[in-house]
Amino acid sequence: MLLLSILLLIGCQDDDATLGAIIAPTNLQIEAVIEDGQTGNVIITPKADNALNFHIFFVPNGTPVLAKPNESQTFRYTQSGQYSVLITVVAFGTGGSSSSKSIELDLDVRLFIDQETLQMIGGDGTKRWVWDSSVGGHFGVGPITNDFPEFFSASPNQLNQCVYDDVLVFNYDANDNYNFELITGNNNESFINWSEITSFFPNDTPTQFVDECRDITGQIKTNTNFVIFENDEGKQVISVENSMLSYWSGAVEYEIVELTTQKLAVRGIQDVPADFGGGQLAWYHTFVPEVIGEEVLPPFDNLVWSDEFDIDGAPNTANWTYDLGTGDNGWGNNESQSYTNDPSNVIVEGGVLKIIAKAENGGYTSARIKSQDLFEFKYGRVEVRAKLPTGGGTWPAIWMLGANITDVGWPECGEIDIMEHAGNNQDKVSSALHFPGNSGGNPIFKATDVPGASSDFHVYTVEWSSNKIVFSIDGVEYHSYSYSSNSAFYNNDFFLILNVAMGGGFGGAIDAGFIESSMEIDYVRIYQ
Repeated sequence: MLLLSILLLIGCQDDDATLGAIIAPTNLQIEAVIEDGQTGNVIITPKADNALNFHIFFVPNGTPVLAKPNESQTFRYTQSGQYSVLITVVAFGTGGSSSSKSIELDLDVRLFIDQETLQMIGGDGTKRWVWDSSVGGHFGVGPITNDFPEFFSASPNQLNQCVYDDVLVFNYDANDNYNFELITGNNNESFINWSEITSFFPNDTPTQFVDECRDITGQIKTNTNFVIFENDEGKQVISVENSMLSYWSGAVEYEIVELTTQKLAVRGIQDVPADFGGGQLAWYHTFVPEVIGEEVLPPFDNLVWSDEFDIDGAPNTANWTYDLGTGDNGWGNNESQSYTNDPSNVIVEGGVLKIIAKAENGGYTSARIKSQDLFEFKYGRVEVRAKLPTGGGTWPAIWMLGANITDVGWPECGEIDIMEHAGNNQDKVSSALHFPGNSGGNPIFKATDVPGASSDFHVYTVEWSSNKIVFSIDGVEYHSYSYSSNSAFYNNDFFLILNVAMGGGFGGAIDAGFIESSMEIDYVRIYQ
């Protein structure tokens, strides 16, 4: 062992500064031990008079490691070679007072992973690991005394999509340098354990047991080093320097439960912050190689299906069927209308489809038509030229549902809302995406102004490719969402729905003087 006792390098506060009950730490010392064997392990023991605790920054601007008085903390540097590292210790006293010092250590690190293990985890360097989200138990948590997630085990696709969008890549070179890349998904957001949120956002107040999607790419490394080593118990452990294996639980090293060419299962230990109960938890993650099907990207120029509504009468039965009645809880949204297939509610005339919402018999009637079991498709551009109804409480929608809804239910099937409009907010139109973690009142949502939405026809478009969904109106994009090619929600067939609802959670209060209004649709066209 090489023992370095550093008494003075950098101080940010006078050692003897005191003010009333505020007592600053003094005589800050840092003992550093560089482990023999070129392992990259560094052990830091901070000491100071009047210190309540210490934050150790092994990586500049990285996440600090908490140490109590007389407590040592170990960090493993995962880059091979000879180089210097700067370690900063901040000692905290009463009243928020603090003192800090830094030390610079010269390291000589030689890490080695056998070729068989490298091939399994890295392949040729382009292998991409994603969550095994279609299988129950791919994510879980339990006590450290067990080897299984006793407290919680995720069902297929149960978590927020932001965690499933993450991709892990491990690669290496001939000089035993091992690189890890965390590729985050939409808006760079990743899933964070609720008790760890204040580590990144100190002023926030997290909701107990509610994990959140946050962008922490500015505070952790998304391109860093990794190493696989054998711990004192003879188990393989993977360490990613100042990063994470997709979900941030605070774990810095992960025991490898299983590693094959087709599976990576790990177990990480979280030291729960004292402010949130303390103790330790074991987190379980299971990843599989990303299976990328044929990439389907724009342009979509081949017209594959359309309805021009040029034959008067009922909608074409080869294209459309009906939802009838009031559904469960007003079609899940506390809506007030009853859907019919009566010509007074749905009819083609004058070259347009009219879906007519009416006040009658003390209630409301309307229509909802769909292409379910008649035409279902995956990827393409949907264009709908429409003029919207008026009146407080009207809720017209042009949208799509996953064709597997009868098998997996909602929101697991996914939902794409091409256009929604509330008569109570007349010239505002929106689009939305619903899937587990972002459904009901928490969709991926955006609204935009459309002056004359009910007096003029506008073309509402969604362009749906294998990794992105883009919404536009009259050819102008206003909303987009990127997602993983492994997504369980937007890589299946979908069908179309056209309807006008009344009231409900989105439509809002119905005008007491409402009599009748209609959504008129000039055409529906699908290109691939």
